[in-house]
Amino acid sequence: MDKSASNATGVLGGTFDPIHTGHLRLAWEAKSRLGLDFVRLIPCHMPTHRESPDSTAKHRLTMAELACIGVPGFEVDNWEITRNEPSYSITTLIHIRDQIGANAPLVFIMGMDAFNQFCSWHQWQRILELAHLWVAHRPGNKLPEDDSTEYQLLQQLQAPADELKKSAGGRIYVHETTALDISATKLRQQIAEGITPRFLLPDAVWAYIQQNKLYGYRNGNRSND
Repeated sequence: MDKSASNATGVLGGTFDPIHTGHLRLAWEAKSRLGLDFVRLIPCHMPTHRESPDSTAKHRLTMAELACIGVPGFEVDNWEITRNEPSYSITTLIHIRDQIGANAPLVFIMGMDAFNQFCSWHQWQRILELAHLWVAHRPGNKLPEDDSTEYQLLQQLQAPADELKKSAGGRIYVHETTALDISATKLRQQIAEGITPRFLLPDAVWAYIQQNKLYGYRNGNRSND
């Protein structure tokens, strides 16, 4: 894989069931704001913090690849899926750190809802040793409680965005992100109900869902509109 000199890399993981515009915009804002060389989108195989995905790993990987076609700097990484084990963020970040080198900035992208649970994650302290956190805060998101460890982390480690490329990891940036409140759960429900998800996910992903009849899609329903 051809990398530039800095190797500044963002990481966005998830079930991507299906991948949608909210995921892509989150990754793009982090890449653009920080000047990252690459953002890796990593579909997980067996999530540890949520129920098992509705669609297979192969389908979710293919949809992610379709979504990233033609997007400069976006890469889909199949490492978690091919391992066929529970997906822990720390394991993935160690893998990526080994690839990009010890000094390259590594930025782990997440939403505020995920950050509110961050200190319950497996080896969360080591995550901060390996990477920065880019925390996307949408209007209506709940901020960490004042007595939480996550709140204390923000007080100690929060930094301006331009600081994140100056070191390998260890800082937190909270980004007021574009308010795209798109839920994969609601998308699956709407597809099953025959409601077209146009403009909520890439056209290539929607075509793939129809072709493979995912999420309860049936020919002839309103989803053909």
